Amino acid sequence: MLEIFTSPDAWVALLTLTFLEIILGIDNIVFISITANKLPEVQRKKATNWGLILAMVQRIILLFLVSFLVGLKEAFYHIETSWISFGISGQSIILFAGGLFLLYKSTTEIHQKIDMPNEEEKELKNKTIKSLSNALLQIMLIDFIFSIDSILTAIGMTNGISENPDHALLLMIIAVVISILIMMAFANKIREFIQENPSMQLLALSFLILIGFMLVTEAAHLADAVVFDKEIGAIPKGYLYFAIAFSLLVEFLNMKLKKKTSKETDKNIEPKTKTEL
Repeated sequence: MLEIFTSPDAWVALLTLTFLEIILGIDNIVFISITANKLPEVQRKKATNWGLILAMVQRIILLFLVSFLVGLKEAFYHIETSWISFGISGQSIILFAGGLFLLYKSTTEIHQKIDMPNEEEKELKNKTIKSLSNALLQIMLIDFIFSIDSILTAIGMTNGISENPDHALLLMIIAVVISILIMMAFANKIREFIQENPSMQLLALSFLILIGFMLVTEAAHLADAVVFDKEIGAIPKGYLYFAIAFSLLVEFLNMKLKKKTSKETDKNIEPKTKTEL
């Protein structure tokens, strides 16, 4: 089982996946905080911690279920026409449907965050919460929605890294556990960082578009799809890792430049203010 960690691809996938899990979990942290703040002050910390723990358990259970379905590689139905042919299996259905879902969810999320910011948070603030158990129930329901994104992202990042499906499952579970522990330790700081740099969340949603497209092509490749006598090949994950790393580098440089520009602007304003006084 541990031989998977001798592969550089596995380490890159683990680090990238952990980062994406944290960024994609920001909305979850915000919603958990809003829900917890509706409780008496003595119960808020407990609700936040238990909410994240339950989120971790729920995601691991879902990972086992979805990974089992993805493991169904044998085609149970074949379609052949004059211009297209492919075999339908449990794995290809999950990957194809998951890819389409990520494409849809990421584009709609980007649209909401640009045109209707904080709309979901406002809706949640209007709901009353009477007890800790009620709060945890709402948190679990909210997290179930976010878990779908998280799990499909994990499958897209780890699919094909090892011939043994247990290796990919181990990487996904480790990434989920690490990301939840980091969120539990730095929930407020992570939320503040994203609030100050909302472009990071938009960047993560853009990565989901790439992963969604990769899942669709991966499904077609595993189904041995042939379109107009052309076989559909899998997209090498190295391209995806490079695109993510390059985008993050550009974004961090952009953040540093903004900070530097802001400091220089403040320095230029201060002498003028003193002179005017």
